[in-house]
Amino acid sequence: MDTRANTVDGVLRRSARRTPDRTALVFADRTWTYRELDEATSRTAGWLRGLGLAQGDRVATYGRNSDAYVLSFLGAARIGAIHVPINYALTGEELAYLIDQSGSKVLVVDPALAGNVDALARRPDQVVTMRDAPGSLLDAARTGEIPDLSDITVADTDLVQLLYTSGTTSKPKGAMMTHRGLVHEYVSGIHALGMSEDDEPLHAMPLYHSAGMQLFMLPYLAVGATNHLMEAPDVPEVLRRVEADRIGAMFLAPTVWVPLVNHADFATRDLSSLRKAFYGASIMPGPILARLREHLPALGVYNCFGQSEIGPLATVLQPEEHDERPDSCGRPVLFVELRVLDDEGNDVEPGGSGEVVYRSPQLCEGYWDKPEETAEAFRDGWFHSGDLVRLDEQGFITVVDRIKDVINTGGILVASREVEDALYTHPAVAEVAVIGTPDDRWIEAVTAFVVLRDDQDASGFDTGELITHAKGNLAKYKVPKSVHLIEELPRNQSGKLLKRVLREKM
Repeated sequence: MDTRANTVDGVLRRSARRTPDRTALVFADRTWTYRELDEATSRTAGWLRGLGLAQGDRVATYGRNSDAYVLSFLGAARIGAIHVPINYALTGEELAYLIDQSGSKVLVVDPALAGNVDALARRPDQVVTMRDAPGSLLDAARTGEIPDLSDITVADTDLVQLLYTSGTTSKPKGAMMTHRGLVHEYVSGIHALGMSEDDEPLHAMPLYHSAGMQLFMLPYLAVGATNHLMEAPDVPEVLRRVEADRIGAMFLAPTVWVPLVNHADFATRDLSSLRKAFYGASIMPGPILARLREHLPALGVYNCFGQSEIGPLATVLQPEEHDERPDSCGRPVLFVELRVLDDEGNDVEPGGSGEVVYRSPQLCEGYWDKPEETAEAFRDGWFHSGDLVRLDEQGFITVVDRIKDVINTGGILVASREVEDALYTHPAVAEVAVIGTPDDRWIEAVTAFVVLRDDQDASGFDTGELITHAKGNLAKYKVPKSVHLIEELPRNQSGKLLKRVLREKM
């Protein structure tokens, strides 16, 4: 072992030496101290090694949240293998693509999802069970001798995870994350979000997503907190757990915060222990944020922004900054440097918009087996994010849109986010997404997809009312040419809107 290495599993090992008997993780009816979790990580590492995994081999994990899922990542890290988290909602060709593209040698799967794997025409060399079955990863982690792993030397420059992008516009790409990159991101998160061992966090968002595992679970293990883990973000159960376990901190996507704040139990449960609320991945509606802060006036609310390629945290809007800049996603965190560039690659003046680019030790090494995409993203000494943002005088950025979501209508560029914000102000609108659709006259036509509020009758609703409303709030060329009512917007499990699915509908 390199005495100077700063590895992902080393984060846990240090916490285990510092506070061995403190509770590290609670899941279902199982409780792990830091010592027990660290020893289980070594047993998992030995078990994975016994399957034939060597340093640099990929091991894919396909399952819902559990203590076994956490151990699959930490165990792989301890032997220098590369963990490949897979969205548990994927099936068929989407599932097969990630397994094949990553070249995973072993697939660890929840029993409930085994049927999806059995249906694949191509599978890895070994498919093993994650938990709740004899001979599973969890069984190996809980019993037996702790293996001698002293012959394994893992450098912090080694790859530890392939974080696949959400694939909102194209096939997912595997961002190659090193131990060093992720540990830097943990420190950035701990610093920006004020994480402490007394926060008593609840983790309900999917751990396959970079935010769930790398922005919250691992940093909270690093500071020695007691982590409460749920299999999925069931809203009534989240509210019950906050009251019963005196939860102090919680990250949820806005798509979960919205039904939570609107749920009847929100007003009746004792949520006074909650001191920190984190959100990210999509827009937090203003009325929801206002209701949350009004009901819990002592609550600190943090907006977390970034992307998988940077681990994923790039900027944070602090609680005290929400009043003055409620639409902003903040300023860069400790280990992130950013610029905002125009189309010619020049820095924009304050008040201007452009692409945000990054330099950071948190950044991925590139995209797995995609050299052209890597070269395109990493050019001129900066990582090009694809996010269009506006910069103010104090260095705060506000997301305008994904560059690929900017609509070219009649030769004029329109940010879909601006049109969406205008439609959100109509009292009948619950959710809205705006895209550009091919048009012989306009190149692209501004097209809106709208989910109505529950008290609205979609069968009798006149979408022309929304177009009239938009005309009162937008320049003529920005007004939607058409509005389509749908029951729900397509999103991935982390709450990110999938506009490519809407384009496929047209």
